Amino acid sequence: MSGDQAVDTNATVPSPPEGSRAAGAHRGRSAIRRWVIVGIATVGFGLAALAVASAIGAAAGVSASLLGLVVATIPLGIVVPTFMWLDRFEAEPTRYLVRAFLWGALIAVLIAMTLNTAGQLVLWGSVPEEESLALTAVFVAPFVEEAAKGLFVLLVWRFAKREFDGITDGMVYAGVTAAGFAFTENIQYLAIAWVEHGQQGLTATFVGRCLLSPFAHPMFTICTGIGIGVASMSRRGIVRVLAPLGGFLLAVIAHAVWNLAAVSGGEGLIAVYLVVQVPLFLAFLGFVVWVRRREGRLIGQFLNAYADAGWLSSAEVAMLASMPKRREARQWARANGGRQALRSMEDFQDAASELALLRRRMHHSTADARALTDERELLAVLVRRRREFAGQVL
Repeated sequence: MSGDQAVDTNATVPSPPEGSRAAGAHRGRSAIRRWVIVGIATVGFGLAALAVASAIGAAAGVSASLLGLVVATIPLGIVVPTFMWLDRFEAEPTRYLVRAFLWGALIAVLIAMTLNTAGQLVLWGSVPEEESLALTAVFVAPFVEEAAKGLFVLLVWRFAKREFDGITDGMVYAGVTAAGFAFTENIQYLAIAWVEHGQQGLTATFVGRCLLSPFAHPMFTICTGIGIGVASMSRRGIVRVLAPLGGFLLAVIAHAVWNLAAVSGGEGLIAVYLVVQVPLFLAFLGFVVWVRRREGRLIGQFLNAYADAGWLSSAEVAMLASMPKRREARQWARANGGRQALRSMEDFQDAASELALLRRRMHHSTADARALTDERELLAVLVRRRREFAGQVL
């Protein structure tokens, strides 16, 4: 919400229609503006890709870089699906998730390469090269890399507030951005390991980075995402400043501790991995599960008002608040009404999730001036989609 605009959180839910009501179409940007943005993003990501590829190729060679690229895709099959699973109740637009990954893999990496190198050169003037590398890894890289990754989450919150609904979205955008960053970083480390130490070095690097710690970067960056998610649900200025800053500092500290263990090597790395990294990873998995269940409860909580007003039944609210029951509803629609009924049920569930989270933003007075219009449009979508899948089943 901007300026002095506010949404009346005590406003009554619109009454259900007596007759037919057409679904409102989501209004998007104008075609010209959309194509300009797509063009700028394409050129920007393209130039960044050329720069990153050139830097990695110069350090390790083309063939080694291609080998690193292939091997680095393996942990993506573990990390990215985890955040897609977290994002199931109210899925973020695919275009934003793709941009998050590309930002991490290209823009954030390019920023980190530039500033980390500059920091190392500054330190190199006063300490030996090996010591400057260690100091850069511990005191420079965590600040630079977490800022570069977290910047994308901040931009989404600032410029796409309708697609940002709190902690869950902050974690998803942060996790996908960090996955992109780790992907490119893994390509570089794997390629250099192959060039310098052959198959043995490649295997050791793959086990250490891709199998034992694939969630390292996402675990750091979701601290920033959580902070921005907390800020997005608050109207208090101090919270909107301190929450992202606090999350960022936690990300930096966690990253610095991990890098310190890495540069220490040997028993220090093993000790930090077993005593710190493994418990943090288990806590991270538990937190991800809790956040997803919490989002289901929030959806049920904020849809109850629409059930009281007659827009939804109590059974529908219970279904929409539970992922297993959502799956059962989609299976029922598919079995009884075919693919078209399934698509209508999926749209019904998606619209209900958007409606619940919109109502939540209205409750916290963080929605924009179009909130009431969006609410009525989403209610119209619910009516239309229900009639579609119910009619096809009957």
